Amino acid sequence: MNVERVRERYAEARAVAGGGVTVVAATKYVSLADMGLLAEAGVEVVGENRAQDLLAKHAEYGDAFRWHFIGHLQSNKARAVDRICELVHAVETDSTARRLTVPWLLEVNLSGEPTKGGVAPDDVADWAERYPALRGLMTMPPLTADPEASRPYFARLRELARACDLPELSMGTSQDWRVAVEEGATLVRIGSALWE
Repeated sequence: MNVERVRERYAEARAVAGGGVTVVAATKYVSLADMGLLAEAGVEVVGENRAQDLLAKHAEYGDAFRWHFIGHLQSNKARAVDRICELVHAVETDSTARRLTVPWLLEVNLSGEPTKGGVAPDDVADWAERYPALRGLMTMPPLTADPEASRPYFARLRELARACDLPELSMGTSQDWRVAVEEGATLVRIGSALWE
C-alpha cells in the first residue's frame, strides 16, 4: 500500500463526493499493520466488516479514526460494536437493533437476491416507526461491471428514505460510488479504489 497514492485517491474521492458525503474507507482487506498507513494518508473514517477485526484494529489504532461497522452484524456482537462505532450500516434484525445505542442504518434488499442481507422494501416504514435510533438506509445492489446498472437501486433507496424522513443513505462501493453520490448517497464505502 502506497501512502501517497492513498492520500491522493482519498482526497479525490472526498472532492468528487462533496461536503455532504462521508467517504468511509472499507478496511475488510486491510491488514492490522496497514491501518497505520491509512492514518498516515489522512483517512478519517473507516468501516470494518467483521466484529473481530474491528476489535483488533480499534485496540491498536483507537482514536486515529472514526469507526463505522459496515458488515452483517450478529446480535451477539452488537454490544462490542456499539462501544466503538459512531454508526452501524447494516442492521437487519430486531435483536441487533435493540442492542444498539449508537445510530444505525437499516439494510434493504432491493434486488431480492437470497444471498444478500436486508429487509424487504415494504418493511422499511414499519422499522422507521418502531425505532427512533434508525438514522437511514443502506443497500448493496447486484454485482455488476457497469456502474449505471446500480442507479435504479440507489434511486429506489433514496425514495424509500424520503418517504420515511430518514436523512442518511449508505450506498455505493468502489465500483459504483460516483453513481451513488449522484443519486443522493450521504455515505459511500470505498475500499480497493483507494489503494489498488
